Amino acid sequence: MWSSTQSLFLRESTTLQRHLITKSMHPVNDLMKTMNRRYAVLLSIIICQVHSMLAQDCPSKQDLQNSIQQAHKLLSAQEASYLQSLRTLRKKLNLLHDSVARRPAKAQNSTCPDLDTPVNGKKLGKILFPGHEVHFLCDEGFELVGSETRQCKDSLGWSGQQPVCRVFVTIANTSSVSSGAAAASSFPLTRASSASRCSQVQGTTHCSCEPGFTISGHDSSVCTDIDECKLFHDGPAGRLCLHVCVNTAGGYRCSCPAGYSVTPDGRNCKDIDECSSSRQNNCTREQLCINTYGGFQCVRVECPQIRNATYAKTSPVRCERNPCPVDSRTCSQAPNSVSFHYMSVVSKLSAPRVMFRMSAVRMIGDTLRFALLGGRGRRHFTVQRSDRQTGELLLTSPVQGPATLDAELEMTELERRELLGRYITKITIFVSPYEF
Repeated sequence: MWSSTQSLFLRESTTLQRHLITKSMHPVNDLMKTMNRRYAVLLSIIICQVHSMLAQDCPSKQDLQNSIQQAHKLLSAQEASYLQSLRTLRKKLNLLHDSVARRPAKAQNSTCPDLDTPVNGKKLGKILFPGHEVHFLCDEGFELVGSETRQCKDSLGWSGQQPVCRVFVTIANTSSVSSGAAAASSFPLTRASSASRCSQVQGTTHCSCEPGFTISGHDSSVCTDIDECKLFHDGPAGRLCLHVCVNTAGGYRCSCPAGYSVTPDGRNCKDIDECSSSRQNNCTREQLCINTYGGFQCVRVECPQIRNATYAKTSPVRCERNPCPVDSRTCSQAPNSVSFHYMSVVSKLSAPRVMFRMSAVRMIGDTLRFALLGGRGRRHFTVQRSDRQTGELLLTSPVQGPATLDAELEMTELERRELLGRYITKITIFVSPYEF
């Protein structure tokens, strides 16, 4: 009796193991029915142990314990498979949710009205979307009256007032008085100078200038523009502007590089998120738009091509390996998943600094290993562990931008030195040309 029962159980166990290898191709209900048949065989062995009169007809106690232990292992494998299926389903639902959320809403008249170019002046800037700015300049011999910069607001209106370019005028200088009448004198005026305002009090002439000018000339009759950008460049109080300071008649203004906008305080620069609107980037539907400091990158995520292994995209930035054939060692040693992670940093970012963390939500084996496989700029990185289940990618030295760095972080799961799975994350870091 034992020989036939034992053979039946071993045959059923082997069939179940094959079933688990290709478990992703079978419905869960079929697998449960198969498990029930195996438990019926195990139950027959236990009944034989209890009721048989002949010891040789039944398996030994050790054989019975081994059979029960084998059933436990099969249950553990099924539990892991079920959890993996749930994780895959959750990722697909998240992908669907994000795709719907990113779908741009149809909008009409989503730009500010075009602005007129002032007579005897220039208008700089053609983008009329909210958050963008238009700048105005006047020709030589004219001064700007009104707003030098106007920003398109979310309400689709412009900040400030429409500027005009006015001819420079001279102001009479009363530095000398004859017969009770003021003698008028004209002075050459440029964008860097203007006439002073003078008055005579008890025979003494007093002249003053508008804010942003200083009195000059042999008779204090000319107001010369103060170059605030040069005066306060790297002074004790700090720079006036985060990026570039532009001196103007009687004042100054700050400008930012392409891809940035001037903040409301007029001194700092804020990155423009070109990926927030499809109108501000030229990425295709097959590409991902990655916002960077001062610009954007269009990237195309493609699953790896490995011999005897195939992959399927489960999210825009993740590829998972399809089930392997039973006898394919090459496939079973290929990565279970390959993920892609993109980030943007400023130039000369302080180091050391943790850039990325990789961890296992639930360990199946008894050992986790983390390793840095390669990539451009590998000399700037190292890998360290923060706990038993988490590895960290560490930036070891500052990087001068512009630059693009790549790193491949691998997590390997083992049980008794046998490979259970490999998981790779490819990390791409875009370094800005600027430190802001």
